[in-house]
Amino acid sequence: MNVAILSPSQNAYSETFIQAHKRIPDVAVYYYYGDCIPTNLEGEGAISSKRFTDRIFRKISNSILKSGLHQNEKALRKSFLKNKIDCVLAEYGTTAAYALKVCKSLKLPLIAHFHGFDASIYTVLKDNEEAYIELFKYASAILVVSKVMKIKLLELGCSESKLVYNPYGPDDAFFDICPSFQSEQFIGIGRFVDKKAPYYTILAFQKILQNHPYARLIIGGDGPLLNTCKNLCKHLKIASNVNFPGVISPAQYRKHLGESLAFVQHSITAENGDMEGTPVGVIEASSAGLPVISTFHAGIPDVIIHNSTGLLCEEHDVDGMAENMLQLLENKGLARSLGENGKKNIRNNFSMEKHLSTLKELINQSVTA
Repeated sequence: MNVAILSPSQNAYSETFIQAHKRIPDVAVYYYYGDCIPTNLEGEGAISSKRFTDRIFRKISNSILKSGLHQNEKALRKSFLKNKIDCVLAEYGTTAAYALKVCKSLKLPLIAHFHGFDASIYTVLKDNEEAYIELFKYASAILVVSKVMKIKLLELGCSESKLVYNPYGPDDAFFDICPSFQSEQFIGIGRFVDKKAPYYTILAFQKILQNHPYARLIIGGDGPLLNTCKNLCKHLKIASNVNFPGVISPAQYRKHLGESLAFVQHSITAENGDMEGTPVGVIEASSAGLPVISTFHAGIPDVIIHNSTGLLCEEHDVDGMAENMLQLLENKGLARSLGENGKKNIRNNFSMEKHLSTLKELINQSVTA
């Protein structure tokens, strides 16, 4: 079976969950990427000689070209025919909405996988209001990665019969990690963007240094708030306790997990509505056997059980997060217990095998329907 995966990016470091979809069992994956309508096929290169920006394409597509296919749509359609594509898996609802016309023209089953911003940012929802309604009608299945996201798409008009809750799973290598719980080190990873609020994590960490001056915090990743967070640490005079290693590899991340006491991330709903799906870093940390200190936000409480596999607080509650960090610093036995529970929870309920198996089943159902 030939499956086309459509994605805006080829190998974005923050999208390991999409890269994992290339390993869907028993299918031949053709990975298309770039622009609103993908213009490249991995291993082959450009499929079209012309490229248009998202804004220009959307403007043209919604007006004078309603009755036909645009240049990039024609190129994608031609490539689908050449590679005898049986089913399309579109990463992000926005990508699925753009590819809808091509799939309709070939009567190809389309599965839309929503991940976060595509179901939460106010302007994205407004700009795609009509397109999403058409997508919900045509798509074989609409995948969501959190229960909050499922409710949101129901409100937008998606039939519950098409919605499938399928949170991510970690790479099996994370289950092999055995944290020592000997250090006073906290680890976080992710893009430095509003919805991850890394400054709140730093402010909470600063509070626990009053009693634990040798504690350390590592936050890996890159993004627009990175320099702001570095400056905040300098202002708080805690720069020597906080390490910003930039983008780190999965192997480096696993090493940090094995040496840390807990994973920390203070996710919030951003002013523009942007929300997490279910953060992969959270799932990976829990599968490694580390307790997760985070917030009651989006899909986080779906995978982290408060007081059982981690400690959660409300969004913006810096004092609450600091108390949770302090609790584990002063009770490493509790940290170990929460971590062990977390590893069992992820292995039993959120494994990569289960995640990919669900995708494979949906693809089979879509093709044979």
